[in-house]
Parts: sequence; C-alpha cells; structure tokens
Amino acid sequence: MFVLASDGTPLDPCHPARARKLLESGRAVVAQHIPFAVRLKDRTAKQSEVEGVEVALDPGSKHTGISVFQAHDGTRHGVYGIQLDHRGDKIRDRLTARSAYRRRRRTANLRYRLSRFANRTRPDGWLAPSLRHRVDTTMSWVERSRRLAPVRAIHVETVRFDTHALAAGRPLEGAEYQHGTLYGYEVREYLLEKRGRACAYCSASSVPLNIDHIQPRSRGGSDRISNLCVACVPCNQAKNSMPVTEFLAGRPVVLAQVLAHAKAPMRDAAAVNATRWALYAALKQTGLPVRRGSGGRTKWNRHRTGAPKSHVLDALHVGELDRVVSWPGRVLIVAATGRGTYCRTRTDASGFPRLRLPRTKQIHGYQTGDLVRAIVPKGKHAGTHTGRVAVRTSGSHTVQTPTGLVKTSHKHLRLLQRADGYTYMTKKEERPCTP
Repeated sequence: MFVLASDGTPLDPCHPARARKLLESGRAVVAQHIPFAVRLKDRTAKQSEVEGVEVALDPGSKHTGISVFQAHDGTRHGVYGIQLDHRGDKIRDRLTARSAYRRRRRTANLRYRLSRFANRTRPDGWLAPSLRHRVDTTMSWVERSRRLAPVRAIHVETVRFDTHALAAGRPLEGAEYQHGTLYGYEVREYLLEKRGRACAYCSASSVPLNIDHIQPRSRGGSDRISNLCVACVPCNQAKNSMPVTEFLAGRPVVLAQVLAHAKAPMRDAAAVNATRWALYAALKQTGLPVRRGSGGRTKWNRHRTGAPKSHVLDALHVGELDRVVSWPGRVLIVAATGRGTYCRTRTDASGFPRLRLPRTKQIHGYQTGDLVRAIVPKGKHAGTHTGRVAVRTSGSHTVQTPTGLVKTSHKHLRLLQRADGYTYMTKKEERPCTP
C-alpha cells in the first residue's frame, strides 16, 4: 500500500497488513481509495527514512504495463502493478465517424461549407489523437505514481525489437553477435508477436514453436524477416525443405493466409513505434533518470526468472537486472473511459440529432462515474454497498457494485472519490513468487 507523510509527501510503500494496523490504531487515515493510499498523522517526511522506488513501463498499443518496485544491487522486489488499458481504437472510430458526418453535410443539398482541414497546420512532432492519448495517459499514471511513492528512476521499453538484427537479412554470426546472451531473441519475439504465438500452418498454440523459412533456403529462400514464420515441431518436420506452395497445395486457404501474412504490417507495433520516442521525451522532462530497454531483453529476463507473461510482469523485467525475487499477487486494471462528451445530443444512423442530453453533469452533487458508498436503510437493497454511480435527473441514482445494480436515492450516498476518466478492477497475477 502507498503511504504518505502528514504533509502529503510520499514515503516508502508498506505491506497491506501494516497499513491496516495503522488505520485501526488511529495513526493513519485513508488518503485515497484507488490506488489505495494512507496518510500518517504523526510523522513527517523529515522524521522518516525514505529508500525510494523505481517505476518500469512496458508500453503497448492497447495495454501498458506499469510496475513499481524496489531495487537492490540488480535484485528487484515488485511492490505494485498496474495494467493501463488504452482507448485509442475508440478515439479513432469516433474521429472517423465525425469526419463522415462532416463530409455528408458538405456534399448534401446544403449551403457550401469549406473543408475544416483546409486552414489547419500541424506542428512538428504532431501525433494523431488516438496516438497522443497513449502518451498522455501513460504520463498521467507516471505522475500519479510519483505523487504516491518516492520514485527515483524510470525504466522504459523503447524498442520492441532490435532493428539491426532484423534488417541484416541473415543471422548475425561470429563477431557480429559473438554468442551474445540475447542471440535470436529479437527475431523470435517479433515472429511470435506477429503470428499471435500460434503455428502458421496449423494454428496450434501453447506448444513449442520453431522458426521456419516459408521458402526453404535450399530452394533459394532468403533469411529476411518476410520469409520467416513460426511453426510447431510436427509441421516443421513435415514441411522439411518443401516449398510452401507444395506443402500447402491441398489447403489453398491456409496458403493464401501464410503468403498474405508474411508481408502484412503490424498495426499495433506501428502505433508503439510512432509513440515510443514521444513517450521517452516526456519521461525525460520529469527530471528523473530514464533507462531504456528492448523487448528482446525483457523476454530474456522473464525467461531467466521463470515469470509468466503479462503486461505488469513484462514491465517488471524491463532493462538490466539480475533477478526478481517477488511481485504482487494482485494487479490493478485501469481502463481509460474518458470524461464524457461535449455533445449535447445523441445521433441516429444518419447523423441527425435524436436525443437531448442535460447540460449539467452533476445531479445533487454526484456525476456518473463517482465512487460512492450507498447506505440503504430498508427495502430490497438494504445494507451498505460500494461502487460507481450512474446519475439521473430525478435523483434516483444507480450504483454499480460487484454483485449487481443497486438503485437508491441520492440522500443515501456518500462520496468516496470523484470520477477521473478511468474504471478500476483488480486481477489475480499468476504464480506470485516469494523471496
């Protein structure tokens, strides 16, 4: 749990049992519910010894893993894990729909309107809103981590693959790799990511996969990345040195998929590549030491420690390390939902306004998304419930709880935390290791 001094300065995190004792003894109060943090009432930062923590990031197109850990001589002890779910796809779809609405209005039997993009200029380093969202939300949670914990350094995975190894067009041998510890990991990780960690010929997953040449080298095939795929052991042995057209002669649909997928671009990887340096530049502006790592090294680290694959554990294994002794048993899943919309209407399929929405978001002091505690005195839902509220102008609000919906009056609600554009849930992490 995160701990704050009496003046709000972050201190070293503590075990949940320790935080519970501090609350029960009256030495601390709840400062924040999500992520949970307590504030000490009898201790300042000057009266405490602060060791500090480090934050590691595993940026992705749809999800970003954030790990808060303590480091000692290359040994990492995971303290807190966050999986941040982006909404870039929704932003892209809404911008596309808006563009279609505007195009329709310009071409319909209406007065002529100039294209809105005719007088627009884009500054250097401009990113599309769906890409800028990934950078902004990630930086927002880095800043939140700094407000809750004494962060001393940041680790970030800036490159998913070693482009030098991929662009060489052949296995790097001899002095070029000199039996490096990361030998082969960059190409293999790229192919696994591109193929969805499944065999290209039979779609088998959760089995050992080998790197296979689509056009065999003995038949003139090259070592370029576009001629490589991953195949399970039976398919790899059955194909042997046969051309792929001969091996899949009886399965034309699979053959077409393999050939089309060989040169297909990776949309998610392109999104990460477009934002990685913008994120790195933003992290540098924090003034903290920022250390970089590659996706191949992250996988190599995770292979050495025996950790399962997840976004948070990938973040915990970013960069140079010797070993990881522990990580949290549960992680916080943070999904970006936005803060509502400026639009005061709902449109039909043709883009015409259909419903009118109220101009005020707060109803009786609450707005949709607020974390509340409902104390219902009687009726079907009598008792105490905690969850997110959906407001109504009538004052009869609905609270979304883990067990279902609870409808009650606004008079029975107590505000715990304002809506901040995210929804939260926890998930159990696989096989948490122990020191």
